[in-house]
Amino acid sequence: MFVCLCKGITDSQIRKEVACNGACSMRDLCERLGVAANCGKCGAHAKEILQDSLQSKQER
Repeated sequence: MFVCLCKGITDSQIRKEVACNGACSMRDLCERLGVAANCGKCGAHAKEILQDSLQSKQER
C-alpha cells in the first residue's frame, strides 16, 4: 500500500528499511526514502508503520 504519494513510497519499503537497513527514526526514513519530505501528510501513517516494524523487530 502506498504511504507517501509524493515520493511513491510503500509500507513494504518502510518495513524493509527498518528490517534490513536499520532505520529507527522518522529522520532515517526521511533521509533514506524521502518520506514526509514534501507535503508531510504521510508522516503520521509512516510513523505508525515505523513503530510497528521496530516492535516486530524487537520481538524476534
